[in-house]
Amino acid sequence: MTIKFRSIFSRSKSEDSAAISRSSMDDDDAFEDANNDQLTPLSAVADAFEELSALVKAKGFDYDLDLKTFCDACSLVSILFGCLGIAFKFAELEYVSKVSDLAEASESYGTLNNVLDFDVQNDTVRTAGSLSRNLRRVRQGLDLIRALFQNFLSSDDCNLKEAASTAYAKTCAPYHTWAVRTAVYAGMYALPTRDQLLLKLNETNESAERNMVRYINASLPIIEYIDKLYTSRRISLDW
Repeated sequence: MTIKFRSIFSRSKSEDSAAISRSSMDDDDAFEDANNDQLTPLSAVADAFEELSALVKAKGFDYDLDLKTFCDACSLVSILFGCLGIAFKFAELEYVSKVSDLAEASESYGTLNNVLDFDVQNDTVRTAGSLSRNLRRVRQGLDLIRALFQNFLSSDDCNLKEAASTAYAKTCAPYHTWAVRTAVYAGMYALPTRDQLLLKLNETNESAERNMVRYINASLPIIEYIDKLYTSRRISLDW
Protein backbone atom coordinates (compact mmCIF):
# COMPACT_ATOMS: atom_id res chain seq x y z
CA MET A 1 0.00 0.00 0.00
CA THR A 2 2.83 2.40 0.81
CA ILE A 3 4.25 1.97 -2.68
CA LYS A 4 0.87 2.75 -4.25
CA PHE A 5 0.49 6.00 -2.34
CA ARG A 6 4.04 7.07 -3.10
CA SER A 7 3.41 6.60 -6.82
CA ILE A 8 0.32 8.80 -6.56
CA PHE A 9 2.18 11.57 -4.74
CA SER A 10 5.06 11.54 -7.23
CA ARG A 11 2.92 12.10 -10.35
CA SER A 12 3.37 15.10 -12.62
CA LYS A 13 0.58 17.65 -13.08
CA SER A 14 -0.45 16.16 -16.41
CA GLU A 15 -0.63 12.73 -14.85
CA ASP A 16 -2.68 14.16 -12.00
CA SER A 17 -5.18 15.57 -14.50
CA ALA A 18 -5.48 12.22 -16.18
CA ALA A 19 -5.96 10.52 -12.86
CA ILE A 20 -8.73 12.96 -11.87
CA SER A 21 -10.62 12.14 -15.06
CA ARG A 22 -10.93 8.48 -14.09
CA SER A 23 -14.33 7.22 -13.09
CA SER A 24 -15.33 7.24 -9.44
CA MET A 25 -15.83 3.48 -9.69
CA ASP A 26 -12.15 2.98 -10.52
CA ASP A 27 -11.17 5.18 -7.59
CA ASP A 28 -13.38 3.22 -5.22
CA ASP A 29 -11.88 -0.06 -6.43
CA ALA A 30 -8.36 1.26 -5.93
CA PHE A 31 -9.03 2.31 -2.37
CA GLU A 32 -10.78 -0.99 -1.64
CA ASP A 33 -7.75 -2.90 -2.92
CA ALA A 34 -5.42 -0.75 -0.83
CA ASN A 35 -7.47 -1.40 2.28
CA ASN A 36 -7.49 -5.13 1.60
CA ASP A 37 -3.70 -5.07 1.31
CA GLN A 38 -3.52 -3.71 4.84
CA LEU A 39 -5.51 -6.53 6.42
CA THR A 40 -3.11 -9.02 8.04
CA PRO A 41 -4.22 -12.25 9.77
CA LEU A 42 -3.67 -10.60 13.15
CA SER A 43 -5.56 -7.41 12.31
CA ALA A 44 -8.43 -9.47 10.87
CA VAL A 45 -8.69 -11.37 14.17
CA ALA A 46 -8.57 -8.13 16.15
CA ASP A 47 -11.28 -6.58 13.95
CA ALA A 48 -13.58 -9.58 14.32
CA PHE A 49 -13.27 -9.76 18.10
CA GLU A 50 -13.68 -6.04 18.54
CA GLU A 51 -16.99 -6.34 16.73
CA LEU A 52 -18.07 -9.25 18.95
CA SER A 53 -16.90 -7.45 22.07
CA ALA A 54 -18.76 -4.28 21.15
CA LEU A 55 -21.91 -6.32 20.58
CA VAL A 56 -21.69 -8.08 23.96
CA LYS A 57 -20.89 -4.84 25.77
CA ALA A 58 -23.80 -3.04 24.13
CA LYS A 59 -26.32 -5.84 24.69
CA GLY A 60 -25.05 -7.07 28.05
CA PHE A 61 -24.07 -10.54 29.24
CA ASP A 62 -27.68 -11.71 28.94
CA TYR A 63 -27.49 -11.22 25.17
CA ASP A 64 -27.98 -14.40 23.12
CA LEU A 65 -24.91 -14.38 20.87
CA ASP A 66 -25.38 -15.78 17.38
CA LEU A 67 -23.43 -19.01 16.98
CA LYS A 68 -22.43 -18.49 13.34
CA THR A 69 -21.16 -14.97 14.01
CA PHE A 70 -19.10 -16.32 16.89
CA CYS A 71 -17.68 -19.16 14.78
CA ASP A 72 -16.80 -16.82 11.92
CA ALA A 73 -14.63 -14.80 14.29
CA CYS A 74 -13.11 -17.88 15.94
CA SER A 75 -12.19 -19.45 12.61
CA LEU A 76 -9.74 -16.59 11.97
CA VAL A 77 -7.77 -17.52 15.10
CA SER A 78 -6.73 -20.87 13.62
CA ILE A 79 -4.23 -19.04 11.41
CA LEU A 80 -2.47 -17.76 14.52
CA PHE A 81 -2.10 -21.31 15.85
CA GLY A 82 -0.58 -22.33 12.53
CA CYS A 83 2.11 -19.66 12.86
CA LEU A 84 3.32 -21.18 16.15
CA GLY A 85 4.54 -24.43 14.62
CA ILE A 86 4.62 -28.00 15.90
CA ALA A 87 4.35 -27.13 19.59
CA PHE A 88 0.76 -26.06 19.15
CA LYS A 89 -0.17 -28.46 16.38
CA PHE A 90 -2.39 -30.48 18.69
CA ALA A 91 -4.05 -27.33 19.99
CA GLU A 92 -4.55 -26.14 16.43
CA LEU A 93 -6.13 -29.42 15.28
CA GLU A 94 -8.38 -29.59 18.32
CA TYR A 95 -9.38 -25.94 18.01
CA VAL A 96 -10.14 -26.13 14.27
CA SER A 97 -12.17 -29.31 14.73
CA LYS A 98 -14.25 -27.84 17.55
CA VAL A 99 -14.94 -24.58 15.71
CA SER A 100 -15.94 -26.57 12.62
CA ASP A 101 -18.39 -28.69 14.62
CA LEU A 102 -19.95 -25.58 16.17
CA ALA A 103 -20.19 -23.83 12.81
CA GLU A 104 -21.88 -26.86 11.27
CA ALA A 105 -24.40 -26.90 14.12
CA SER A 106 -25.13 -23.18 13.91
CA GLU A 107 -28.07 -23.61 11.52
CA SER A 108 -29.78 -26.01 13.92
CA TYR A 109 -29.01 -24.29 17.22
CA GLY A 110 -28.77 -20.64 16.25
CA THR A 111 -27.18 -19.26 19.41
CA LEU A 112 -24.66 -20.16 22.10
CA ASN A 113 -27.38 -20.27 24.74
CA ASN A 114 -29.29 -22.87 22.77
CA VAL A 115 -26.21 -25.10 22.66
CA LEU A 116 -25.91 -25.06 26.44
CA ASP A 117 -29.65 -25.49 26.98
CA PHE A 118 -29.77 -28.57 24.77
CA ASP A 119 -26.87 -30.29 26.51
CA VAL A 120 -28.13 -29.37 29.97
CA GLN A 121 -31.51 -30.93 29.16
CA ASN A 122 -29.81 -34.07 27.86
CA ASP A 123 -27.12 -34.20 30.54
CA THR A 124 -24.39 -34.14 27.88
CA VAL A 125 -22.56 -30.92 28.75
CA ARG A 126 -19.29 -32.68 29.52
CA THR A 127 -19.77 -35.61 27.16
CA ALA A 128 -16.98 -36.02 24.61
CA GLY A 129 -18.10 -34.59 21.29
CA SER A 130 -20.96 -32.54 22.71
CA LEU A 131 -21.25 -28.97 21.47
CA SER A 132 -21.03 -27.61 25.02
CA ARG A 133 -17.72 -29.39 25.50
CA ASN A 134 -16.55 -28.14 22.09
CA LEU A 135 -17.44 -24.60 23.08
CA ARG A 136 -15.47 -24.99 26.30
CA ARG A 137 -12.39 -26.08 24.33
CA VAL A 138 -12.73 -23.23 21.83
CA ARG A 139 -12.92 -20.81 24.74
CA GLN A 140 -9.65 -22.26 26.09
CA GLY A 141 -8.04 -21.78 22.68
CA LEU A 142 -9.04 -18.13 22.62
CA ASP A 143 -7.64 -17.69 26.11
CA LEU A 144 -4.39 -19.42 25.14
CA ILE A 145 -3.78 -16.94 22.34
CA ARG A 146 -4.70 -14.04 24.64
CA ALA A 147 -2.26 -15.21 27.34
CA LEU A 148 0.47 -15.84 24.76
CA PHE A 149 0.08 -12.32 23.39
CA GLN A 150 0.25 -10.84 26.88
CA ASN A 151 3.46 -12.73 27.62
CA PHE A 152 4.87 -11.86 24.20
CA LEU A 153 4.35 -8.15 24.80
CA SER A 154 5.78 -8.22 28.32
CA SER A 155 9.07 -9.85 27.31
CA ASP A 156 11.96 -8.74 25.12
CA ASP A 157 13.22 -12.31 24.77
CA CYS A 158 13.91 -13.29 21.16
CA ASN A 159 12.26 -16.70 21.45
CA LEU A 160 8.75 -17.53 22.52
CA LYS A 161 9.46 -20.59 24.64
CA GLU A 162 8.93 -18.99 28.03
CA ALA A 163 5.97 -16.91 26.90
CA ALA A 164 4.26 -19.88 25.24
CA SER A 165 5.04 -22.34 28.03
CA THR A 166 3.58 -20.02 30.66
CA ALA A 167 0.47 -19.34 28.57
CA TYR A 168 -0.12 -23.04 27.89
CA ALA A 169 0.45 -24.02 31.52
CA LYS A 170 -2.15 -21.52 32.68
CA THR A 171 -4.89 -21.98 30.10
CA CYS A 172 -4.84 -25.49 28.61
CA ALA A 173 -2.41 -27.81 30.38
CA PRO A 174 -4.71 -28.48 33.35
CA TYR A 175 -7.26 -30.02 30.98
CA HIS A 176 -4.90 -32.05 28.76
CA THR A 177 -3.61 -35.55 29.36
CA TRP A 178 -0.02 -36.17 30.40
CA ALA A 179 0.82 -37.39 26.89
CA VAL A 180 -0.49 -34.22 25.26
CA ARG A 181 1.26 -31.96 27.77
CA THR A 182 4.54 -33.79 27.21
CA ALA A 183 4.25 -33.44 23.44
CA VAL A 184 3.43 -29.74 23.67
CA TYR A 185 6.31 -28.91 25.99
CA ALA A 186 8.72 -30.92 23.84
CA GLY A 187 7.64 -28.93 20.81
CA MET A 188 8.29 -25.60 22.51
CA TYR A 189 11.91 -25.81 21.39
CA ALA A 190 10.74 -25.56 17.78
CA LEU A 191 8.80 -22.35 18.26
CA PRO A 192 9.72 -19.52 15.89
CA THR A 193 11.78 -16.61 17.13
CA ARG A 194 10.11 -13.29 17.80
CA ASP A 195 11.27 -11.98 14.40
CA GLN A 196 10.15 -15.14 12.62
CA LEU A 197 6.71 -14.89 14.15
CA LEU A 198 6.38 -11.26 13.09
CA LEU A 199 7.39 -12.25 9.58
CA LYS A 200 4.80 -15.04 9.46
CA LEU A 201 2.14 -12.64 10.68
CA ASN A 202 3.28 -9.97 8.21
CA GLU A 203 3.61 -7.49 11.06
CA THR A 204 6.17 -5.01 12.35
CA ASN A 205 6.93 -4.73 16.07
CA GLU A 206 4.66 -1.71 16.26
CA SER A 207 1.74 -3.12 14.28
CA ALA A 208 1.95 -6.48 16.09
CA GLU A 209 1.85 -4.80 19.49
CA ARG A 210 -1.12 -2.69 18.45
CA ASN A 211 -3.10 -5.62 17.07
CA MET A 212 -2.20 -7.97 19.92
CA VAL A 213 -3.39 -5.41 22.47
CA ARG A 214 -6.60 -5.04 20.47
CA TYR A 215 -7.19 -8.79 20.57
CA ILE A 216 -6.34 -9.06 24.27
CA ASN A 217 -8.83 -6.34 25.16
CA ALA A 218 -11.55 -7.57 22.80
CA SER A 219 -11.29 -11.27 23.64
CA LEU A 220 -11.67 -10.85 27.41
CA PRO A 221 -15.38 -9.89 27.30
CA ILE A 222 -16.05 -12.83 24.96
CA ILE A 223 -14.23 -15.26 27.26
CA GLU A 224 -16.15 -13.87 30.24
CA TYR A 225 -19.40 -14.16 28.29
CA ILE A 226 -18.75 -17.84 27.54
CA ASP A 227 -17.81 -18.55 31.15
CA LYS A 228 -21.06 -16.99 32.31
CA LEU A 229 -23.03 -19.30 30.03
CA TYR A 230 -21.76 -22.18 32.16
CA THR A 231 -21.71 -20.60 35.62
CA SER A 232 -25.23 -19.19 35.21
CA ARG A 233 -26.34 -22.81 34.80
CA ARG A 234 -24.28 -23.87 37.82
CA ILE A 235 -21.72 -25.65 35.65
CA SER A 236 -18.21 -25.44 37.04
CA LEU A 237 -15.29 -24.38 34.84
CA ASP A 238 -12.72 -26.87 36.12
CA TRP A 239 -12.80 -29.20 33.13
